[in-house]
Amino acid sequence: MDFKQIQELIKLVNKSNLSELTIEEKDFKVTIKQKEEIIQQTLISGQFQQAPQQAFAPAPAPAALPAAGSAPPPAAKADDTSKYITIKSPMIGTFYRKPSPDKPLFVEVGSEVTPGKVVCIIEAMKLFNEIESEVKGKIVKVLVEDQSPVEYDQPLFLVDPS
Repeated sequence: MDFKQIQELIKLVNKSNLSELTIEEKDFKVTIKQKEEIIQQTLISGQFQQAPQQAFAPAPAPAALPAAGSAPPPAAKADDTSKYITIKSPMIGTFYRKPSPDKPLFVEVGSEVTPGKVVCIIEAMKLFNEIESEVKGKIVKVLVEDQSPVEYDQPLFLVDPS
């Protein structure tokens, strides 16, 4: 089973109601598990499940009082990003924006992408996996720093499909 087949399996599990899929062959075994929404939020925050609920619940109220004037712009940004398509990481690994240190970036803000165009590389277990765009549009934001660790399903790029 090659990497593309595993990626397709991950996409199928994400789109289905399956919580877990295991495929076993002679010398090969793959298990794909769906993450619950709470767990995904926990991965983004980097803390345990109950800690963000307790730690972040009191924090916004004091922060909102001094920053009352700055509260509406983030809401406006959230509305703006709803029209964009997100390119997400299909695996855990290290995110690279270039094929090698002396080469140019795969894509920059403003770059046009089409399905099949390589947008980055994710290194996982010493394998460099090219991540291709599945949509047509223009890159409007790069959400991850070069050479940063990324989680499965973590947003990497925002693409304007218009």
